[in-house]
Amino acid sequence: MSPGDEEEPAGKGAEDNGGGGAGDEPRPAPGEAPGSGAADEESLRFYLARLEDDNEGVRWKAAESLGRLGDPAAVDALIDALWDDVAPVRIKAAWALGVIGDPRALRPLQQLYRIENENVREIIETAMERIKARMSAGA
Repeated sequence: MSPGDEEEPAGKGAEDNGGGGAGDEPRPAPGEAPGSGAADEESLRFYLARLEDDNEGVRWKAAESLGRLGDPAAVDALIDALWDDVAPVRIKAAWALGVIGDPRALRPLQQLYRIENENVREIIETAMERIKARMSAGA
């Protein structure tokens, strides 16, 4: 195992879409609330910690995984990740916030939108649209 390649919680890797093996719990769909099981809490803690890693690839993967978990408890950390020094991490954090759909992310996404380039703006705009749609639906 190379540096920065920590082992992910069992059955919760970003590539694992659930149902892969006997006893695997299916992962929640993007934006869907995860179960209240200990595995979800363990995954949340794991990926939140990885969002602070020195390795930008680890931070990118953590943002992606937090989005896939869909837990609103990750919103504050993902908002902080919008200001990461590395653009791909910022982009993935914006994507994850859109997937989670929590309105707390709207203002920070709007602030980031004003200073990012056109390619990044498209992703931020999509994230904001998803959040607004979720708010309109009353979710």
